[in-house]
Amino acid sequence: MHKQYDVIVVGAGNGGLAAAANTAIAGLKTLLLEKHNIPGGCATSFRRGRFEFEPSLHELCSVGTAERPNTVYKVFDDLGAKINWEYEKGHIFRTIVKGEDGYDVRLSAGMDAFCESVDAVVPGCKENVRAFLKLKPKIAAAIDYIYATKGNPNGLVMLLKHADFMRTAGHSVEEVMTALGIPKKAQNLINTYWGYLGVPTDELNAMHFLNMLHDYVVDGAAMPKHRSHELSLALIDVIQKHGGEVWYNSEVTKFLYHEDGSVAGVVANGEEIYAREVISNVIPHNVFNMSDPDKIPEQNLKLANAREFGISVATVYLGLDCTAEELGLEDYTVFIMGHPDPRTQYNTRHEDGLYIVNCLNNVIPDSSPEGTSTLFFTIPVFGHDIPKDLKPEDYKKYKNALAKKYIEDAEKCLGISIMPHIEEISIATPVTFAHYLGTPEGTIYGYKLSGWDNLMARTAGEKTDYAIPGLSFCGGHYIRGDGYSCAYIMGDTIGKRVAKRLKGEN
Repeated sequence: MHKQYDVIVVGAGNGGLAAAANTAIAGLKTLLLEKHNIPGGCATSFRRGRFEFEPSLHELCSVGTAERPNTVYKVFDDLGAKINWEYEKGHIFRTIVKGEDGYDVRLSAGMDAFCESVDAVVPGCKENVRAFLKLKPKIAAAIDYIYATKGNPNGLVMLLKHADFMRTAGHSVEEVMTALGIPKKAQNLINTYWGYLGVPTDELNAMHFLNMLHDYVVDGAAMPKHRSHELSLALIDVIQKHGGEVWYNSEVTKFLYHEDGSVAGVVANGEEIYAREVISNVIPHNVFNMSDPDKIPEQNLKLANAREFGISVATVYLGLDCTAEELGLEDYTVFIMGHPDPRTQYNTRHEDGLYIVNCLNNVIPDSSPEGTSTLFFTIPVFGHDIPKDLKPEDYKKYKNALAKKYIEDAEKCLGISIMPHIEEISIATPVTFAHYLGTPEGTIYGYKLSGWDNLMARTAGEKTDYAIPGLSFCGGHYIRGDGYSCAYIMGDTIGKRVAKRLKGEN
C-alpha cells in the first residue's frame, strides 16, 4: 500500500522548511523530503580543520528585534522557532571603489544616520535620500493588498490608496532615484547593495530594492549566533514537534500526476508517495524535467523557458590564525569595486567588478576559536562565466588562481596582510552550488528578477504562474526572488495558503 500524506514538501531549503512548519502546525500530515543528510540547502555550515564556515549567508534583513519585530522575526516567532539573533551595530557596510573616481565610505544604520552619512559624501542630498526610503512602507502596503486579493486588486483602490506604488511599480531603482533628484554619486553609494539581489540597479525594480534597503537601514542587519544552520534546525524542530516527518537522503526523482493533470505525489528512494498537495522548493525547471511532459501545461513550459537563470557566486572561505583586531579589520561587511557604477560592475564581474568581504567575528566574536578569525569572500558570477574550455584536471588550479587574485586585491585595498595568516581555505564556484543545490548553472537566485519578469510582474501574475492543480512553489525561484528573508517569507506564505485550502478555509 502506498504512503499517503496531506502535504509533501520537496526540498528542505529555507522556503521548504518554513512551508512544512506551517502545514505541520496546521495539523496536516506533512512529509518533508531532502536529498542531503542535513537540512537547509545553502542555510547550513561546514567545517575545515578547527573552523566552522557559513556557506552563503551574509546577513538577514527584515528581522527587527523582540521590541520591534519585522517580518522574518515574526515568521520564526509565530512558528515557535526561537533564534539567538545577533546584530551588526553602527554601520551597515563599508564600500571601497578603486581608481580616480574612487572612495572609501561607511554608511550608517538608522534612517537619520544613513541619510546623513550619504549626505556627508554628497552634500545636499539628505532629504532626497529620505524621500526614496520613505516610499517603502507605502509600497509594502500596496503589495500586502495585492496578496490579500490573491493577485486581483481593485483598480480604483490602487489608484486612490496606493498612488505611490502605481507611480514607481514599473520603474528601475535608478529611474526612481533620478526622479527624486538623488545625484548619481549618491545613487552609486546606496546601490552598492545590488550584489545581494544579483541584478544591477538600472534594470532592478525599485520596489524590490527598496524592500531590502529600507529594512537594512531601519532595522540593521541580523545574524543567527550559530549561523544559518541554527535557523534550519529550529524549523526542523517545529516540524517534528507537530508530527511532521522529515526524510533525509531522500531525493525526489519523479513527480506523479492524476489523469486530470493534477499532481498526485512524488517518487523518492524508488517509492511512490502520495499527497493531497505537493509544495516544491525545487526550481520549476527541475520539477518539469522530473514530470511526464504531457502533464505540464504548454504555457508553464513557455514561462519557464522564457525566464533567465539568476546569478550565482564564487566564494572563498578563510580560517585565519589571528584575530580580526590583529588583522586590522574593524568592519563586518566590505564591498570592493573597480568602478562606482553598478552596471559597469556587473559587466566587468570577471575582471574587476564587485566582491564582498565579511568578517563574522566583528558581529559574533566567538564564531571561531579563540585567537582566530574567519573571512568570507563572495564574488557574483554566472555559471556560464566559468571558461567553457576548462578541463576537470585544471579546475583546482582555476579555483586557486581565483582565490589568490581576490585575496591579494583585498590586502591592497584594506591595507592588511591576509596570506601569512591563512590556516584553512575552501573555495566554491557555481559548479559547487550546482552540485549541492542541483540548480541549473548553479544559480542561487532562482530566476533573474528583471525586465518583464520583475517583482511587480510576478506579483500581479501569481494566479497564472505555474497554475498546476495540487502543486505549489516556494523559495528563491518563486515570486519574491531569492535572499534568505524572501525565501522564509515565501515559504511561510505558501505553507499557510496550502493549509487553509486543505482545511477548507479558503
